[in-house]
Amino acid sequence: MEVLCTTRFDTPFGSLRIVSSDKGLVYIELPHASGRGFEGWKKIHARDARVLERRAAHDDTIDQLLEYTAGERREFTMDLDLRATEFQLSVYRFVAKIGYGETRSYSDIANAIDKPKAVRAVGAANGANPIPLVIPCHRVIARDGALQGYAGGLELKARLLAMESSLPDGEARQERLF
Repeated sequence: MEVLCTTRFDTPFGSLRIVSSDKGLVYIELPHASGRGFEGWKKIHARDARVLERRAAHDDTIDQLLEYTAGERREFTMDLDLRATEFQLSVYRFVAKIGYGETRSYSDIANAIDKPKAVRAVGAANGANPIPLVIPCHRVIARDGALQGYAGGLELKARLLAMESSLPDGEARQERLF
């Protein structure tokens, strides 16, 4: 039987819940997250798994996420255990390459994965991202620059984008984003 370890911790953006398998991080639950949450994810991807509260299993992941939310980390180095369809994985691979302080549109991603008519499907895949922040789906915006959809809400998405653009050269990015 698979065992998943979970823990919650506080960040400047609110409480996060993280879940990992023996292969890596599988899920991050954002503060005030919408959607099915971890229980919905578990029903699809790990129905029979036993879930244990184990903070020590997540020390490095917690450190990296706290550094990110403090504006001190731009990239993550933890192992991931992504469970998704091939299409979702293609979207996540592209989104994972969007640099800190940068944004791309849903149509940019659809074109990049050679599915130019799949803009809505890209949005749905982005919305199903089980590890936001690490796979930075908050960096995906509408073609006109508007903020659209985010599991943690648009306020959190705007705060994350503002935090990332507050670094050197960030002022030009901020004007483009909002």
